[in-house]
Amino acid sequence: MEIRLIQGDITQLKVDAIVNAANTSLLGGGGVDGAIHRAGGTQILEACQHIRNRQGKCAVGEAVITTAGLLPAQYVIHAVGPVWNKGDLREEELLASAYRNSLKLAATKGLRSIAFPNISTGIYRFPKDKAAQIALQTVRDFPSEASSIEELIFVCFDEENYRIYQSLLGFVH
Repeated sequence: MEIRLIQGDITQLKVDAIVNAANTSLLGGGGVDGAIHRAGGTQILEACQHIRNRQGKCAVGEAVITTAGLLPAQYVIHAVGPVWNKGDLREEELLASAYRNSLKLAATKGLRSIAFPNISTGIYRFPKDKAAQIALQTVRDFPSEASSIEELIFVCFDEENYRIYQSLLGFVH
């Protein structure tokens, strides 16, 4: 699996799936969640409402998949990351689970390309350096022989996250 890094807008990517840093309600919110719902149109919200009607809210650390609506991607994987609370409530484990469950959904669907935002690092206040380490370790630990995923892109909206990922991936600044 090739790992790439870009700084930009995840809603513009033409990949098999983009991952949404969703909240448990699945009904949109701020940050990347709101941007994906706005750019993707009502089809995403309707698909999320169907999931809610079937299973209720999406638990922290879990992920669900929907259409991408008007986005250039085929699917949106809605992953619910934890709110940072000084690390006292299994936040690291739950963040790793959100990434792992997103990868499992993509592999189950036979998807070849997936793009991740920096889950939980915005209003959920997860320390950016710690979140990046968890994201990279979880991706690297995912069994590639059991997966269709060929390309994984980390999409950083802000400069700080971009520089952290550059450093951890060993890319030249």
